[in-house]
Amino acid sequence: MLALIFNSFVTLLVVVDPLGLAPVFAALTRGSPSGYKREAAVRGTLLGAAILFVFAFIGDGLLAALGIGMPAFRIAGGILLFLTALDMVFGHPLGHPSQTQNQEGPVVKSDISVFPLAIPLIAGPGAITTVLLYTGGSSPVETAVFLGVLAFVLLLVLGSLLLAPRVMRLFGETGSDVISRILGVLLAALAVQFVLDGLRPVLRV
Repeated sequence: MLALIFNSFVTLLVVVDPLGLAPVFAALTRGSPSGYKREAAVRGTLLGAAILFVFAFIGDGLLAALGIGMPAFRIAGGILLFLTALDMVFGHPLGHPSQTQNQEGPVVKSDISVFPLAIPLIAGPGAITTVLLYTGGSSPVETAVFLGVLAFVLLLVLGSLLLAPRVMRLFGETGSDVISRILGVLLAALAVQFVLDGLRPVLRV
């Protein structure tokens, strides 16, 4: 059980990347009132959480309806997470908008809580895939433990968004880049493990 908690926490921490969301959110809300920033952070986190929890509960039914077995999904999900890890290691996180596009003036001209904050920054393909991988075929206890870890990571996301200005001053762009690349390497290793887990029942045939 401790291994499940640790592995799921590290995977979600890397894929959702609360620390990496801070500079993106700061760039998206530059020049906006503090009240709007708080509202966008809370609403975006709640929407992202709703999407991920929905996939956690309907994941098995969705795969069954599509005729997809868990070994195939684990292999496909592992490959997808590995590609995400490569982008993180090389400094191009999937779904993260460029921070160099809006360097002057307020960048928020519309509500960013749904897009791009909730989707795809919080509930992106990697996060959805991770939720399905950990909840598909799991026991009720394992699913409950994973959902608890997911809720904790989402709380970290909310805290990171609310403290985005302070986080940026603390780590700076260089510090955030270094942490993102280290987490990308860990995600790559976990992604390979997902592929191996998917191949194991196939190789036994």
